[in-house]
Amino acid sequence: MKLERELLKGVAPMVVLEILSRGAMYGYELSEAVAQRSGNVLTLGRGTLYPLLYNLEAKQLVASQWQEAPTKRKRRYYGITGKGSEYLANQKQQWDQLRTGVEAVFATPGLSTA
Repeated sequence: MKLERELLKGVAPMVVLEILSRGAMYGYELSEAVAQRSGNVLTLGRGTLYPLLYNLEAKQLVASQWQEAPTKRKRRYYGITGKGSEYLANQKQQWDQLRTGVEAVFATPGLSTA
């Protein structure tokens, strides 16, 4: 089942920052890590991932640098910044509050709209 675009849009920055908090990665590697770690529930194509990375970099939540890969090809590696780590911690707290609230609504028996 494919997630609605708006749901993915809301969670993608937090997911990308969480993965980058474990180490710097280049774009394709990051895209693969998101898919793998989410059990293919979350997939970020190039048209979504790179604009997101550029936006996070503009906000100074990630930083990038070009590095030569073992294949001698240059790749742009992205890593989380100190500001990005603080932002991620705040987003995780908000996510936990949201998840708790939504789960409470779903768990409420006999909920009626009338």
